[in-house]
Amino acid sequence: MATYCGVDFHARQQTVAYFNTEDGEIKVIELNHQSDEVQRFYEGLPKPVRVGLEATGYIPWFEKLLTELEHEVWVGNATEIRRRARSRQKNDRRDAELILDLMIKNEFPRIHRLSQESLDVLRQLRYRHKLVRMRTMTKNSLHAISLSSGLSLQAKLLTKDGKAKLEALDLSPALTEQRREWLDLIEQIDTRIKRTETELEKIAGKDPRVELLRTHPGIGLLTSLALVHTLEPVSRFANSRKVTAFAGLEPCEDSSADRVRWNGISKAGSRLLRFLLIEAAQRSLGKDEELKRFYLHLSGRRGRPKAKIAIARKLLSRAWIMLRDKIDYAEFLQRGVAVRSARTVHRP
Repeated sequence: MATYCGVDFHARQQTVAYFNTEDGEIKVIELNHQSDEVQRFYEGLPKPVRVGLEATGYIPWFEKLLTELEHEVWVGNATEIRRRARSRQKNDRRDAELILDLMIKNEFPRIHRLSQESLDVLRQLRYRHKLVRMRTMTKNSLHAISLSSGLSLQAKLLTKDGKAKLEALDLSPALTEQRREWLDLIEQIDTRIKRTETELEKIAGKDPRVELLRTHPGIGLLTSLALVHTLEPVSRFANSRKVTAFAGLEPCEDSSADRVRWNGISKAGSRLLRFLLIEAAQRSLGKDEELKRFYLHLSGRRGRPKAKIAIARKLLSRAWIMLRDKIDYAEFLQRGVAVRSARTVHRP
């Protein structure tokens, strides 16, 4: 005997279609998250209980509750679940019944769930990324104030000399107050960024996988942490094409008959990981001759933006191989030389 629950989950409420193998009757109930009826309902279900729902950013508290109640949680791919709907009619009840039906038939498209440690690291990375964006917006506001007074400081804005010139400007009372507050805000943001980076360095120092990736030119603290904790475990990817598709760096094809058309990348998966990989790709060009040659060749044919994406894709594939085989950058290069030498020897 087992209980299956298909949940159409929203921020403030959920619709549950549940089925017990003992009586075989499907029932539907709506639960409000602002009361204790959610906990009372799931506590009263006969065990074992399997709960299926679509992936969403609002479910951490719900997952924690179900785990404490010793229920099994299945999180599914929302796109795949909707694709398997037999009706175009869509409402909360139909969605819950669809999830339940897929669970009973063992067709539920479950997705991999990251560990709590990885989730915490990725939250720290996103937090730092938001702080950097806030600092950029603040710097742009200070640039606007200086330019409106005829002073162009560019990259010297936050240097000691640049701040002295900025503070010497004769501004209106309103702009004077804004200048002071913008400068104070930048100091506060810088302090938070440094504290976050210090915490991330401590985490990285305990993880040998991060140390392996950091041996590759261009891959630093942030990119290595994002790669390790987004891709773990790397064994779930059969090849590098699966990894690039997971990260959203795979080009989309729209071909038919004799017409062949390649569109932009899919942009699926983590936006932060793609951003960090592209940044790392640009840094790696000055230190990795093979990547540099590939970039120069491709940029002449397809343009710099597409060439940068291609380098990021190569960097991701390299990182996956290094994590899979537990090798550093030097060993990766040696393997490449060995493969090329073998091809030359066997060439007719």
